[in-house]
Amino acid sequence: MSMQRIIKILTDGGIELSEARVEAELLLEHFCGYDAKKQIMGVELPEEDWAFVSEKARERVETRRPIQHIIGLADFMGEKFIVNEHTLIPRDETELLVREAVRIIKENDLNQAIEIGAGSGCVACMVAKLAEIPVIGLDISNEALHIALDNATKHNLFNRAIFRKSDVYSNVREREKFDIIISNPPYIPISQKGSLQKEVEFDPEIALFAPDEDGVEFYKRIIEGAHRLFVERGFVVLELGINQAPLVERIFIENGFEDIKISKDLAGIDRVISARLEV
Repeated sequence: MSMQRIIKILTDGGIELSEARVEAELLLEHFCGYDAKKQIMGVELPEEDWAFVSEKARERVETRRPIQHIIGLADFMGEKFIVNEHTLIPRDETELLVREAVRIIKENDLNQAIEIGAGSGCVACMVAKLAEIPVIGLDISNEALHIALDNATKHNLFNRAIFRKSDVYSNVREREKFDIIISNPPYIPISQKGSLQKEVEFDPEIALFAPDEDGVEFYKRIIEGAHRLFVERGFVVLELGINQAPLVERIFIENGFEDIKISKDLAGIDRVISARLEV
């Protein structure tokens, strides 16, 4: 048995070659501790380890279950975060959301951040780490909140990335005020359910789908309720779905926001929108 055999199982099952290489390495490192250094040194793996990883590779192709769920971890901004079927697997595009939020925090000397829809907690954790300010992450899912708390502990951010159950702002106390609101909300129109890539279907529906035709229901709730969280001014930074930038920009304008900025991801897609409100 060899690395190439694991890769072949994955590619024969429809996994693209470059992705299969990465997934084979993840499986071997996670389950057998067989990392790149050991490969270069020519360390031999017992046959039973190869057999076990082969079974995991077959599980991947037969079920289309994401590799992150199989190993229970996802890479995000150079860190590993615990994930499972109750949390959205972080995508590369969401790194842009974190970077833009951190930029705004540092340039404007902000002190208090809140995230709507925290999921695994990866965004709140990375903002807390990179911007060095406390972040409160809100989520309606008890199961997701447990994972978020585990990730905050894992990254030694237990007192800086704090999580609480809330449906958008329902559990934000009247006296609590923030400088910036961050969110990657559910934005896929519910009408698209059943037409997505098989792997995406393993993500929790509550984190994927918005109930309206345009997928902007949660953007409206976040933007329209933002003013009560600010003292004198505040910022909102949101991840966007494809073709949603004009719709969300209009919601910002209708609610009195200014300095609206849209950032593109590496594919040239409008991916993050930010705006400022003077209260």
